Amino acid sequence: MYIAITRQQLGDNHRGSARDFVNYLGKENEGKDREGQELFFNQTENNIDAERVISEIDANTSKLGKKDPKFYSIVVSPSQRELNSIGNDPEKLKQYTRELMKAYAASFYRDREVTVRDVLYFAKLERERTYSEKDREIKENQVFASKILQLQHQVRAIKRGEEHGDIGKLEEKIQVLEREAPHKQQGKRIVPGMAKEGHQSHIHIIVSRKDVTNSHSLSPGSKYRTSETTLNGEKVKQGFDRDKFYRAAEVTFDKQFGYRRNFVETYHARNLLDKDPKRFFSALLGLPSNERQAARKLLFKAGVNVPSIPTNKAELAYKALMQLKKGIGKALESGSIGI
Repeated sequence: MYIAITRQQLGDNHRGSARDFVNYLGKENEGKDREGQELFFNQTENNIDAERVISEIDANTSKLGKKDPKFYSIVVSPSQRELNSIGNDPEKLKQYTRELMKAYAASFYRDREVTVRDVLYFAKLERERTYSEKDREIKENQVFASKILQLQHQVRAIKRGEEHGDIGKLEEKIQVLEREAPHKQQGKRIVPGMAKEGHQSHIHIIVSRKDVTNSHSLSPGSKYRTSETTLNGEKVKQGFDRDKFYRAAEVTFDKQFGYRRNFVETYHARNLLDKDPKRFFSALLGLPSNERQAARKLLFKAGVNVPSIPTNKAELAYKALMQLKKGIGKALESGSIGI
């Protein structure tokens, strides 16, 4: 499960409206009639139109400054393995989102309990994802893409009469490079913007920075993470605990759908990999043989150099650790492993 929380991008003009973001989320509805469109939903309602989302988010900004984000976006991207486990069922994803937002609310620390009833949010299901510059396939195809682009420039220059050369031979070189590129989809070199194959369903959530009463701030921003303050003479926690939220998101999915999560898919594993790679690989080695084999398959599918995974503690050399950490890190960054 990949979850990202991002503050509103205000830009130089600090425009506060949610309109641009909501319009962006409507891209999959373009060219479809009303019945074929995917509309927004919240905790209790379905089929909410975009104008209502914009209106309610924009109106819920009391006492926020011009440069303050008015909303946050949450992207919830299950891995293909997780999507397969629920049959890529959109209704199950919506049910999960509603449970997830309960965990989101519970991750705030205030002088009173925060529940999902306090949170103003709208969510939308999307079914497609495209390749971006961050994806491993794009990065590993890049050297071929650069050479192809250079040859294409030469061909165009010859056609314009600016250079001399054999266009036929240049086009043959282009075709060879297209064939040699390591990552293809349906016979074509994978390029940025190409739609990914397989189940790609994910959820976009737009959540107001203010609670439903428009009187209290509920910001998940990093500088508001859990801290202690004194209230009425007692020390109380304030802020948003992202670790608690991410862990709860994982537990919620597993409990709701009976999902058996492998070690390398867990948030705990990602933290270990970031903070203590040696402990990560020691834990990997300590898995039962069937789970260790499943972990190897998941890593292999994500493009990590599986043969270099140490098979015993004596092989946990620093160089091997760092190489594997780098490989797994790239897979995580591109969302290939659902940690």
